[in-house]
Amino acid sequence: MVAIIDYNAGNIKSVMKAFDYIGKKAICTRDYHDILKADSVVLPGVGSFEYAMGELRRYELDKAIYEVCERKVPFLGVCLGLQLLFEESEENVGCKGLSILKGGIHRIPGGDEYKVPHIGWNSLKLSNNGRLFDGIDDNSFVYFVHSYYLRAEDESIVTASCDYGVNVHASVEKDNIFACQFHPEKSSKVGLKILKNFAEIE
Repeated sequence: MVAIIDYNAGNIKSVMKAFDYIGKKAICTRDYHDILKADSVVLPGVGSFEYAMGELRRYELDKAIYEVCERKVPFLGVCLGLQLLFEESEENVGCKGLSILKGGIHRIPGGDEYKVPHIGWNSLKLSNNGRLFDGIDDNSFVYFVHSYYLRAEDESIVTASCDYGVNVHASVEKDNIFACQFHPEKSSKVGLKILKNFAEIE
């Protein structure tokens, strides 16, 4: 069973439907015990970094996330869920993230060619043999919606990146922890394969 953490940050139902589509039972929950007994856990989300961290703390879901990661249960952050795993974001200066992984979240510079937010399809450059991308070709396209991007401190955890005026660290993997800046649940067959790969990790 996949536990999808519900902390009022949106993008919950589409993630659950994607897991249902690939035949993996998923529940949306903020119950501590449901999260801890799940085979794998997903932290989705869209919106403000500060609001999301406040909601995670309000429901004490940060404690559940720390315990899941400590127990080495497969954990996937999606979009804002990726950003929250890191230390801080330029979106809300002074608001600390979960700090499970080292790095910062920066605003996309934008410009005439690169509109902010970055909305649409972009190709991935794969690296470091990420398990989420088993069976997926380099330069496959996935769907993004974001105004801020990750710069991981340790580039050895970066398993996919893309160019959007800057080098966007689009996916990371460290031990049992996985995260994608893009939306696999909105990325057609490639995205469904990524979710299937994640669901099969033990």
